[in-house]
Amino acid sequence: MEVALRPEDLAPGDRGVAARDWSGLSVHRVADPRDPDFALAYAQLWSEFGALGEMERRRVIEERLAWEPERPVGAAALAYELLVLRRAGALAALRDHSAVVRLDGRGRPRAGPVVVHLSHAFVVPAERGSGLAAWLRALPLAAARRVARATGCEANREVVLVAEMEPPDPGRPARLPRLRSYQRAGFLLVDPAAAPYAQPDFRELAPGETPRPIPLGLVLRRVGREHESSMPAAELAAVVESIYAVYAVHVPAALLDPLRQAAALWTARTPTFRLLPPTL
Repeated sequence: MEVALRPEDLAPGDRGVAARDWSGLSVHRVADPRDPDFALAYAQLWSEFGALGEMERRRVIEERLAWEPERPVGAAALAYELLVLRRAGALAALRDHSAVVRLDGRGRPRAGPVVVHLSHAFVVPAERGSGLAAWLRALPLAAARRVARATGCEANREVVLVAEMEPPDPGRPARLPRLRSYQRAGFLLVDPAAAPYAQPDFRELAPGETPRPIPLGLVLRRVGREHESSMPAAELAAVVESIYAVYAVHVPAALLDPLRQAAALWTARTPTFRLLPPTL
């Protein structure tokens, strides 16, 4: 399935790339594990992120591809997308993400934004600096629209794109360029001092081994509201709940419930949360 580039979806700081020549770029959405692009994409993402403990096992990704927003999973409508970008036929980039609409007990959308959890992005070395990363930040909006339509959300429902990111570290120099790129685009960091978010431990734990949740920052784009320097606690709580709804399908409740309980506490401590430059 081919996905169109929509310049209007570009983040404020990324809009300049729309003027470049993208006529040779194609975007293919992998819809099935039998698609030959699935093996290619998974192998490359595992090569980049697997050793860091930041990539799910193949079985998990195969099951996510089967998600359809018309068939809710638990209390959420979910859609997972794995995109393969090629320029003139050669692999140029990969992107995967999950769109979420939380549902009430009757299967209707709850209040709050459509949330797109940005999982992994990879640009081949020859394409870095080309502006391709800007499209990787914009393409997930198509998933937000797909889930919003499937669940009957109103046309003006707000959308939040959110990535879990590690803070700058002199010992990990690769982190800072990525944070700078998102910052230039218009993404902001939820004040980590007030929002001690943690990702669950994805490792296959041995019996009796203690899980180690990973503290991460929430770097997000509130589409159409990128200029705002704070966000309501209720909206942030909806964002965190949406991320955990994605993880809940495959992460045992014993590992995820303590994180959900902790998030419920820190999102209730203050009515608003500051939004900061990601490189701070």
